[in-house]
Amino acid sequence: MRTSINSRFLLGGASGAIALAIAMPAVAQQAPAESASPADAEVSNEPGSEIIVTGIRGSLQRNMEIKRSASGVVDAISAEDIGKFPDANVADALQRLPGISIQRSGARGEANGVTVRGFGGDFNDTQFDGRHLSTASGNRAVDFTTIGSDFVQNISVYKTPDVELGNSAIGATINVALPKPFDSNGTKLALKASGSVQDRSGRVVPSGAALASTTFADDTMGILAYVAYKRSDTTSNQVFIPGWIGNYFYQCQSQPACQTSDFTPAKKNVLGWFPQQLGANQVNTKDERIDGRLAYQWRPSDKVLVTLDGNFTRQTLHTATYGYGAWFNGDDLRNVKQDSNGTVVDFNQFGTPMDFNANLARDINQTYMVGGNLKWEATDELSFDVDASLSRSVLNPGKNGYANAMDIGYGGTNADPNGGFLSTGCTYPAGAGPTTPPTSCTRYSTVLGANTGVTIGGPSSGYLPSIHDVGPNGNVGKFTDPSLIGSHVIAGFPNYYTDLVKQIKISGKYESDAIKIHFGASYQENKFHKENQSPFVNGTFFRYGGYGAPSGRTGAVAPLPSSIYQGTISTANFIPGYKGNLAPAIIAYDPVAVYRALEATGGGTTAPAFDPASVLNVRERTFAGYLRINFDSMVGNMPIHISAGVRDEYTKLTSGAIGRNPVTLVTVPTDPTLISVGSYTPDQLITRETSYNYVLPSLDVKLEVTPKLQLRFDASRTLTRPVLNDLSPTITLGTLRKGSLAASGGNANLKPYLADNLDLGAEYYYGSNSYFAVNGFMKFISNFIVGGVRTQTINGVTDPFTGQAAQFQVNGKVNGPEGVVRGVEIAWQHVFGETGFGFNANATLVSTNRTFDTSDISGSAFAITGLANSANLIAFYDKNGLEVRLAGNWRDKYLLSLGQTQGGTFGAEPVNVNRQFQIDASASYQLTKQVSVFFEGTNLNNSTYSTYGRFSNMPLDTWSYGRRFVFGARFNY
Repeated sequence: MRTSINSRFLLGGASGAIALAIAMPAVAQQAPAESASPADAEVSNEPGSEIIVTGIRGSLQRNMEIKRSASGVVDAISAEDIGKFPDANVADALQRLPGISIQRSGARGEANGVTVRGFGGDFNDTQFDGRHLSTASGNRAVDFTTIGSDFVQNISVYKTPDVELGNSAIGATINVALPKPFDSNGTKLALKASGSVQDRSGRVVPSGAALASTTFADDTMGILAYVAYKRSDTTSNQVFIPGWIGNYFYQCQSQPACQTSDFTPAKKNVLGWFPQQLGANQVNTKDERIDGRLAYQWRPSDKVLVTLDGNFTRQTLHTATYGYGAWFNGDDLRNVKQDSNGTVVDFNQFGTPMDFNANLARDINQTYMVGGNLKWEATDELSFDVDASLSRSVLNPGKNGYANAMDIGYGGTNADPNGGFLSTGCTYPAGAGPTTPPTSCTRYSTVLGANTGVTIGGPSSGYLPSIHDVGPNGNVGKFTDPSLIGSHVIAGFPNYYTDLVKQIKISGKYESDAIKIHFGASYQENKFHKENQSPFVNGTFFRYGGYGAPSGRTGAVAPLPSSIYQGTISTANFIPGYKGNLAPAIIAYDPVAVYRALEATGGGTTAPAFDPASVLNVRERTFAGYLRINFDSMVGNMPIHISAGVRDEYTKLTSGAIGRNPVTLVTVPTDPTLISVGSYTPDQLITRETSYNYVLPSLDVKLEVTPKLQLRFDASRTLTRPVLNDLSPTITLGTLRKGSLAASGGNANLKPYLADNLDLGAEYYYGSNSYFAVNGFMKFISNFIVGGVRTQTINGVTDPFTGQAAQFQVNGKVNGPEGVVRGVEIAWQHVFGETGFGFNANATLVSTNRTFDTSDISGSAFAITGLANSANLIAFYDKNGLEVRLAGNWRDKYLLSLGQTQGGTFGAEPVNVNRQFQIDASASYQLTKQVSVFFEGTNLNNSTYSTYGRFSNMPLDTWSYGRRFVFGARFNY
């Protein structure tokens, strides 16, 4: 289903709903006051007891009350009942709120993060019960796929800062509240069992959860425990171009052939961008997660409450990836055709090899958090709160993750003085100038290589890059012929990351009728470590490369044993709804079986080795203190609520890494385009220390114009710290190939992003469970951290292809630009009296003064990422035990990041996301007071996810992840 029609429908529906809000208050006044029917409410037998609405309407009512009573701008998502959070994923639920969009993981299609007002996960501070959660990724963002939602009580999104929780989020502070024994007295039991199936994988897999909570000793003690198991199997299809390389072509490359005289430097002046690699993958993922929680509470007196709790989660991802890929070199392209923007829309390349890749991987993400809290009411007006916690996350505990990746294939070129293809690698006479032709250039021949190329047929939102002229020597009928296939390169980079967060907070409150004073101090320590293994360190990457005798190459094993092959995967209708030609099939094979066959020849190990250059240790210590004063007054006959706060944060940072420089670069006989490091300088530990201090004030003003209408004004300063991965003090080398020498460098002296924020809003609560709100915001941001690309030499090493000093494209991080983000959020929630029907509509419009300039090739282009207009429309029915919810989520195209996997000659190339529209649905029915059954459908319209580069016809990733269905039952007692 095309997204353009759907997006217009959703925007029209949301805008129309918002427009009708002007008339709705009058209608609401005529409607009778809402009450709950027995099927929809829990009613106490005590005289004068309130009616508690449960289900969808109960959840929305609680969300609305949180928003209405907050000092600042807050939105919330609440569980409908114990064990009944609205969505299976925390991020999926959050995207229903105004100003919040989700980030998806391509391979699984699951929401793994959120963007708030255009600012992604690294700009948001996610806490659990006010505690910072560790994350073993090297980023600030929390991966929401590692967080179970089964027993989440509610999530509050603070879009303006609460100085008690912290000011360390330019986007928002997200606080996840977990259940505790004293949430309700007595004994509670909740069970949930379900099965889920993705339409492409076709396997029904189980999930289940159980919670038990009880209070005892006259309700002075309580204990709660839960455990949850969730499994999701996904088969996703991907067509990819890892990067569009900015390049200058020789004038002759628009023709079928070049002559030696064409390779003068002055004739290399045709600006353009070309895809360095093109391929397709099918990715099969088995995602298993176990969550557990144990909480104990003790109230020895009415004045003291002690809480001890521990949380554990372990996610295991098994991934099997099968695909093909072709590699292209800028100087070797012929018949080059370009559009008016310089995008290469068609070409051929002599002798192109074809690789078939397979990767069997396992990653384990494990996190635990333990904490203790003491609340003490010293007097009727003065109280104290002491909280201490420790959280540790590990990626692949015990270093037991693996990535068994292998490339096999055929083709390629061979240096041949009589070869039919003339390429660069030329020699020039002494003193040659820009117009001096070379004396000779390299000639190549091929046995099985093809004149493969890529055609770009249209915009990335509807067209796949079309590969053409494939197969051994151009014979597409033998594209997957195993008799011609040999080993190529061995890839696989197992990672090991750890993150330890220690935190202690001491806070106090003085609250009287006239004034409320909140004060406190905190200390937080974050210790991050990462290391990985690499096949480049010990030569494993190219040890068995070359494709072997069928391709006229040496150094490889060919043909490979027939026992490695597991069949082929058709690429027919690979990405539904897209136009474009793919190669006919993907080969599925066992990379571990290939390893065994290669090692049996006695050529050496296939295992990677520890990479010293990958080591990074960061210790970040933050000391903070805060003061907030709340008081109420009157402006005429209108109550006014003022909250003024200030937070001071001092951070001391130490980062250390192992540095080493290349001494020599050498070519690899088995792969003519590959460059390897011949030797390094000795390893050296490099350590850097830095510190910074910021005062972060905030002011929240809420004016109750009438009992239904309130106005808000908020001003604050917030910060976001650099991601830990960017704080390395060393430069590391990336993939080195002919004409493409990549490296990256960190910066231990990076300072935080700073934002001065203004909010102005109006909220009209015109009926039970119904309101209309508009909120405008501006953010003035400085110290933006950007990835500048510079061309430089490293240790004076020589490029073996040119004989000159090697020129590396080094991607580094610096503080620099400023920018402004402005936007408006519109939200309308309405329940139609006693009918059971209702809806929640919202839209967010954002803009900035710093957009990406596609014409800028200076290497310093900068833009603010993540900004996109978005809209949600959620319709529901909730009555007589039946709940039905239909949700549509639309997000316009936006700039995701700066820096593609490959590329960077003209600075960090952009990654843009095409507009998306997705429909989800859920339903449940209450069979008895204790038992209900439910159904959920995700991505019912089979939406895709696709990205593009500098221009819309530069496709990068296109993912199809299918639909998912969940069915099950709940039991509550």
